[in-house]
Amino acid sequence: MSLRQMQRSLTIATAGRGLTEFTRDVQGVLNESGLEEGLTHLFLRHTSASLLIQENADPEVQIDLERFFQRLCPDGDSIYEHTMEGPDDMPAHVRTTLTSVHLSIPFAGGSLLLGTWQGIYLWEHRTHPHQRQVVVHLTGS
Repeated sequence: MSLRQMQRSLTIATAGRGLTEFTRDVQGVLNESGLEEGLTHLFLRHTSASLLIQENADPEVQIDLERFFQRLCPDGDSIYEHTMEGPDDMPAHVRTTLTSVHLSIPFAGGSLLLGTWQGIYLWEHRTHPHQRQVVVHLTGS
């Protein structure tokens, strides 16, 4: 069995702070690849947003996550020196540090092996809309 690779970049438009699900976009890249079994690696090319796998059934989960991070990393906190881009700038970097900018997800039968209630999300940590770049790298057969 020989391994093949494929890489694509996705642009994810955010509406500002919050979670944007893009599971279908990743599955679309996998469908395009024709690969059946292997590993999907996602990498976010930014320092003020993050990637996560989270519940996609109950929107209250997202509300509670945001409330928790607002308490943990409040905008405009006087402890921050880096405020050049506004009061949400440094808290966004801290949020990214506490989460992640990469994910790995196995696939089989041409489908991502996510659990029943799992979705792939980009978590925008800035308060304004952004265009975020996610590199999707597939390795498999």
